[in-house]
Amino acid sequence: MIKSLFISDLHGSIKKYDCLFQKILEYQPHAVFIAGDLLGSSSYSSANSLPGVNDILYDYIVVQLQKIKLELAENYPKIFVILGNDDSKLHEAAMLDISTTGLFTYLNQQIVKFGNYKVAGYPYVPPTPFLNKDWEKYDVSRYVDVGCVPPENGFRSIPISQRELGYYTIKKDLELLFSAEEMDNMICLFHAPPYQTNLDLADLEGKYIDYVPLDVHIGSIAIKDFIIARSPYLTLHGHAHESTRLTGIWKEKINNTVSLQGASDNESCFLIEFDLENPISAVKID
Repeated sequence: MIKSLFISDLHGSIKKYDCLFQKILEYQPHAVFIAGDLLGSSSYSSANSLPGVNDILYDYIVVQLQKIKLELAENYPKIFVILGNDDSKLHEAAMLDISTTGLFTYLNQQIVKFGNYKVAGYPYVPPTPFLNKDWEKYDVSRYVDVGCVPPENGFRSIPISQRELGYYTIKKDLELLFSAEEMDNMICLFHAPPYQTNLDLADLEGKYIDYVPLDVHIGSIAIKDFIIARSPYLTLHGHAHESTRLTGIWKEKINNTVSLQGASDNESCFLIEFDLENPISAVKID
């Protein structure tokens, strides 16, 4: 048994971080997976975000993880982390720095070994209505949904080339990242959920812009196609906060792949516990 915990979209919430850290101490998992949006603000968590902390990463998260590592010693888990579209790319240097300490493993279009498994991290999402474009790319083409802002617009904390901006897609990235990889032991940590599933529903039913209905599914077509075509062992997702509330579903099997949604749209501690050797048996813990 490989005890594992999964969560996504903490958005700087003290309550969610404290819950996660307490569960790590209680459950003593072998692995923890966090699918992005660690630091960004959001409308539902702003009232409970970290107050008076100049650097959330170093002054809060690192300090708490150091305490956990001191207490658990050799039982300290392997923690795999990606950023999400609400996080600034300016934090990436700090993420890489902390990753060298062994407190967590930061992944951005990278694959690492974990026992008999491999863990891949991919933070990008298709275009959204929001203006922070650090972690957005076109999905499978240059099409942008009604109400969304193209990747060329908005702002980026770190500039990228015009070629990457206009022509690199999530589809192309996945092809490059996984082309030479076997999938039977691959764990994919994605911020975006797969498109048109029970894991990517947004609260957009009956909403229009200029009389055009908005797509209620906000996931990635490229990620959905990748799962269907390549059948990775396990995929872990976030981004769609309200999906679980709207569908009542946070666990889905796509062909042979188990896919889990770890985000939620309230301040409750939405954590998923599972045995990595049997992820379909995953359960939600509060």
